[in-house]
Amino acid sequence: MSAELPRRRPRLFVLATAGVLLVSSTAASCGDDEPTDVRLGEASRGTVSEIVEAPGSVTARAAATVSAPAAGTLDDLRVESGSRVSKGQVLAVIDAPELEARRRSAERALDEASRGGGSIGDTSGFTTVRSRTDKQAADAFTEARAAAGKITDPALRQVLLKQVDAAKQQYDAASAAAAEALRSVQRGVASLGEAVSSLSAAQRLQARQAYELADAAVEALTLRAPVAGVVQLGGTAGGGSPSLTDLLSSGAAGAAPAAAGGGQSLPGVDASVPQGAYVAAGTPILTVVDVSRLGLTAEVDETDVLLVKPGVRAAVELDAATGSSYRATVRSIDLLPTTSARGGVSYKVRLDLSGGKDPAGATAPTPRPGMSAVVRLQVREADDAVTVPASAVINVDGRDTVWTVRGDRYERVPVRLGVQGEDVVQVTEGLDAGQRIAVSGADEIQPGDRPS
Repeated sequence: MSAELPRRRPRLFVLATAGVLLVSSTAASCGDDEPTDVRLGEASRGTVSEIVEAPGSVTARAAATVSAPAAGTLDDLRVESGSRVSKGQVLAVIDAPELEARRRSAERALDEASRGGGSIGDTSGFTTVRSRTDKQAADAFTEARAAAGKITDPALRQVLLKQVDAAKQQYDAASAAAAEALRSVQRGVASLGEAVSSLSAAQRLQARQAYELADAAVEALTLRAPVAGVVQLGGTAGGGSPSLTDLLSSGAAGAAPAAAGGGQSLPGVDASVPQGAYVAAGTPILTVVDVSRLGLTAEVDETDVLLVKPGVRAAVELDAATGSSYRATVRSIDLLPTTSARGGVSYKVRLDLSGGKDPAGATAPTPRPGMSAVVRLQVREADDAVTVPASAVINVDGRDTVWTVRGDRYERVPVRLGVQGEDVVQVTEGLDAGQRIAVSGADEIQPGDRPS
């Protein structure tokens, strides 16, 4: 049977409203041996909160980078960094001569189709015209799909691609109807005039679709705010738009306009795109950050993450707001882990951040996305619990044990622990409040020792 040092839990801290009453500061008598330092006290009752501490960062509700949908010139920039914008507000306009020329060409083709095409003649001419119309439609769909694919805003890109798909399905149906009309002529069950009428309808549809797709591409050159928020010129460092709950990276936009999606900026260099500058397709123009609801991401060690549940409350301190304390509540815990720089395994815990107070009790400063934080998660709490100092608990043969005073001798009592931390722990079995115990020096007591 062996006694070990008092039990300690790493990374866990505890708060208690009531502690252990120290009733004496004495030495244990070990027969003829020299006295050893042992302090006696009593198990008490109180509220114990178990705390898991984790590093974290402030997050924004959303961040969306608005990029150039096509190559051109930043013709009209209507906002500056720090501007507050509403969803759908016009932020900038790109001048793209290539897209505008395609729209003008499509408009002329639509006007010609509306007035009626040339004479077809016979079935051979019908086949030639239909093949040419099919090729024009295919080219228009290819150009429209390529233009839509360069748009970095996923929502707008998806809308335009769906518009292309719907137009293609419509045209395919019209072309198939024209082909069936020709077969009817060849079987002698329809006149060539009926077939020509069907082909003319397909031509007009193709021309109208080509114009609508070209017009949509030009309309996309007017950049609008995808979310309400605050403008930052350029993109987020490293490229890509963060998801609604991901941490925003600090830094400016991509330094080179040709680097679609952003990149690393140089210190002291304004990497935003100035009005009148040339931009390649995909160049980040600005980022809109929605700070209407701030949150936190905390990196919780794998040894503690199973204690964290949705709804757990936390106290938060920011490196940037010394002395201020903020409140937060756990919203979710990631299922998959991340690996820290030191090689340890941790899990992202996402929290909703509430207001805070500064040391004087006034409203604390509003945090900014990306600020470093220390998050203290109150993972467990026990009210009106029997509590003892953590130093009173020793491990004997794998069991948590406390030395109590029974009569004129120390007696070793196995206990079961509940909520526990670095200073105070809850005892759920083995002790009652008011019992005298060794609160320090417990590892020095031997069986048969008497308190002096």
